[in-house]
Amino acid sequence: MVAEPRTPHSALLEARLAGRDVAAPGRGLGARLTSAPALAAMLLAVILLAIGPLQELDLFLARRWLYRWEPSLLPFAQNVLDRLASQIVCVPILAAVAVVLARRRRSWRPLVIAGIAELSFALGVGAMKVFFARGVTYRRDPGFFEAGLFEHGTTGISFPSGHASESVLIYGTAVYLIARYSGASQRVVRVLQWSVAVAATISVATSFLIGWHWLTDLVGGVLAGGLFLRLIIDGDARLHRRADEAELTTMLSSPSS
Repeated sequence: MVAEPRTPHSALLEARLAGRDVAAPGRGLGARLTSAPALAAMLLAVILLAIGPLQELDLFLARRWLYRWEPSLLPFAQNVLDRLASQIVCVPILAAVAVVLARRRRSWRPLVIAGIAELSFALGVGAMKVFFARGVTYRRDPGFFEAGLFEHGTTGISFPSGHASESVLIYGTAVYLIARYSGASQRVVRVLQWSVAVAATISVATSFLIGWHWLTDLVGGVLAGGLFLRLIIDGDARLHRRADEAELTTMLSSPSS
């Protein structure tokens, strides 16, 4: 039998799929540590340690350090640095990125992904905060299931930190959309990825120094945000791959291909 000739388009699609097979899994240490199973395992470990062995450390470290060291920086820390990872700042940035890319690509997918990211924060991280019912630091009780939203309002749902989660999840989603749905170079994407790391570090350091969160709240928040971000990225990658495989199958089975 004579093999059917491939069109340039089908050959390009096959090459694209083959390239994804090599690049997508990511076998390096960094890729393994940021995989969904690894992030879930680390988050679970932090939860178990925060519930038990690390409570004394949390209590010792919750000292409102900035009040002691440099009180004059408090307005800047509270009104500028802390708000970098707040809903009022990061959500409009994600929305703007999603809208621009949706219009350029003529696709709803960037908007859907942005919506899923926000729902993941509101429902996923929010559910964790309500479930663990941990009070804020100035209650001086690092125990879990001791406070609660209905009993103490927002001061009863400290774990995981919402700002720490948002800094990774919301900004990370914006960077993923730029990397996946725009023509940004790898260098630009790498700079943006480092910007997310900087934003997360600022968020964690600010909350810790002001004394608004236990240390394990902040570590747990970063891991929770990273886990939901990874699930979103992996889910979108699967949809892209299925669409590409379906397109390739259709082209190869067509007599004109």
